[in-house]
Amino acid sequence: MSFLITLLPCLPLISGVISRLNNSFATKIISYITVMLIASTSFAAILVFWNISKHNSVEHIILFEWIELLNLKAHCAIYIDKLTALMLVIVSLISTIVHIYSIGYLHDDKELPKFMSYLSFFTFFMLMLVSSDNFLQLFLGWEGVGVSSYLLIGFWHKKHAATIAAYKAFIVNRFADCAFLLAIIAIIYNCNSVEFKTVFNHAEQLSKTIVSIFDIKISVLDLICCLLFIGCMGKSAQIGLHIWLPDAMEGPTPASALIHAATMVTAGIFLLARCSFMFEYSTAILNLIAITGGFTCILTSIIAVCQSDIKKIIAYSTCSQLGYMVIACGSSSYNGAMFHLLTHAFFKAMLFLAAGNVIHMTHQQDLNKMPQQLWRVMPYTYGLFWLGTLAIVGIFPFSGFYSKDMILESVYLTDNKFVYYLGIIAVFFTAMYSIKLIIGIFHQHSFSSTKHSIKEVSIIMNLPLLILAIGSAISGWYCYNILTIGKVEYFANSLVNNGILENSHINCLMIKILPILAGVFGLIIGGLIYYCKSNLNISIIKSISSPARNKFYFDEIYNTLLVKTFNIVSYYLSIFDIKCINKFLDDSVIFLVQSGFSGIKKMQSGYVSYYILIALVSMTAFFTLIVINYFITSN
Repeated sequence: MSFLITLLPCLPLISGVISRLNNSFATKIISYITVMLIASTSFAAILVFWNISKHNSVEHIILFEWIELLNLKAHCAIYIDKLTALMLVIVSLISTIVHIYSIGYLHDDKELPKFMSYLSFFTFFMLMLVSSDNFLQLFLGWEGVGVSSYLLIGFWHKKHAATIAAYKAFIVNRFADCAFLLAIIAIIYNCNSVEFKTVFNHAEQLSKTIVSIFDIKISVLDLICCLLFIGCMGKSAQIGLHIWLPDAMEGPTPASALIHAATMVTAGIFLLARCSFMFEYSTAILNLIAITGGFTCILTSIIAVCQSDIKKIIAYSTCSQLGYMVIACGSSSYNGAMFHLLTHAFFKAMLFLAAGNVIHMTHQQDLNKMPQQLWRVMPYTYGLFWLGTLAIVGIFPFSGFYSKDMILESVYLTDNKFVYYLGIIAVFFTAMYSIKLIIGIFHQHSFSSTKHSIKEVSIIMNLPLLILAIGSAISGWYCYNILTIGKVEYFANSLVNNGILENSHINCLMIKILPILAGVFGLIIGGLIYYCKSNLNISIIKSISSPARNKFYFDEIYNTLLVKTFNIVSYYLSIFDIKCINKFLDDSVIFLVQSGFSGIKKMQSGYVSYYILIALVSMTAFFTLIVINYFITSN
């Protein structure tokens, strides 16, 4: 088992390197080798997950010593408990499906091996992140995931929009990553260690250590947890730092599926779950986390309703669903967050790849320009969209029903009733944008287009979606009833679990069925608005539609407050650099150097006898000084 565990993260790395050997092999051969290696990773991950779950064990393999500085030691290691084992399966399985799908989706692209290489490196860094046993190794994987996402988003670099989107994702995440890095520095300063186990053992002590920042007294633990959460907000696209995620849709659709379903955006949720032993001592930050997740849920779901681009609707959907996971972490239901992360990976990857089918065949992703009655010529994709919709809305018995309800019930049993109702309202809007997608893509009446060339995509693109469809249908039931992921015992020592659902009981039937009612109501209202073209534009819808279409002006606010300010400051700094530093400082140094060397130059006569004379005089002076010094010291 140790060999298998050690090999597991290495396979995607090998895959990424082989994919770059484009000069030696044909493109298709490289692609198939890459898929085989990633599929082997999935198989190994499933075996490890089965072994860890069966024996309820933990595997900790130290590969080599990495850093040894004074009393600080850090090593490169692979740490696998139930939390890591679950993430290994999610990441590797979704990555395998995306790799297979990419062969069909980008079959005409000459740079397919490069794309497969980026996907493999993305997978490698994510596996490094989830299998780390210390904050530094986790941060290395964290940054690797960020770089890989930059490469994938900007893969079609000849498109100006793709390049700008890649820059935006990179810069926004750098801000959040700076906060994460500051948290690690604070951890090293206060704990003299970066290992999870050691740091978690210091959590209670850190919660009692008070520091003053600008005359504001705060515990060291609150400060660290706040910085960690800011790091999470960037990667997991929480409100305020979510602006990069919709623009990331400029990348190829398979990359979008991997980013949104199993890798980058889930890294922040994993960080919150892994550090649950710290966050439980920081009540104020937990409340902040829950409220942030609640507002992310509702605001991004409202924005999604007002979008017309297929991929951007699904992107804002991801933000909203991540909000539910953050709510769960803020309500101490970490197992609920991981449960929803699992089910979300299946139905979100399926929705993205099904959207990829539509875009691949119609060469269009604007809902207002879709061919008429597309459901007749793409019935398989149509069925997948319906399955994904029922799962994401949380309709029984599909996967989202189990995980989302667990989160909402956990929140209701805490003091965050306000956040609970935000989550319920978000369910309504989730149903609205989901039915809008289906009707806008498959039931168009107004736009005319020829359908004779449109058909279902090839089997290499459809077959992976079948696996995702099975996961979207039964993963919730299986994890809830067979794995018993909702029970305290499942994650054992991997997560803090207060047993909220087990120790409390919801007697009110309305609270239990309210999420389903909100979802069904949203589907009905959405159907009336988008299919029947009903004039249900009541005043409240009109009042929110304009800000929502403009994404609540987050981009405009940042452009005004940050980008323009930065440009103004940069302009004056450039003037200072050119007028002051270049003209006075640099020119003065050059003048002094030239003057000095011109004097030295005059000393060079070119006569050998002159050089010998200078050498003799210098040697005589040197020995004279030695003799004088000897007599002085001897007396």
